Amino acid sequence: MEAKELALKICKILSDKKATDILKIDVADKTIIADYYVVATGRSMTHVKSLAENVEEELDKEGLGPTRREGVREGRWAVLDYGDVVVHIFNDESRLFYHLERLWDSGDNVEKFD
Repeated sequence: MEAKELALKICKILSDKKATDILKIDVADKTIIADYYVVATGRSMTHVKSLAENVEEELDKEGLGPTRREGVREGRWAVLDYGDVVVHIFNDESRLFYHLERLWDSGDNVEKFD
């Protein structure tokens, strides 16, 4: 699956489970770490955990597992690394504090997913 297609699929999974403020950020020209970051917010620590676990479950069905996962148990900031796509799911407080999209936004590379 292409990186862009995977990023869009992840956005849809997050949207279906009521994540808010979902952004797909094209970072291919800015870093070698990934091609896309998907950033989303959960309403609570439990919701953040649930969102991350749901993304994993849905992509596992397609034979895609993250190469690394961090923070899922704590529920403040969960990171799922799918190689070309890295998923960041925050609670409100952590999203405001880290404000990742500000670091990677160059004006034309951020797409809001509704």
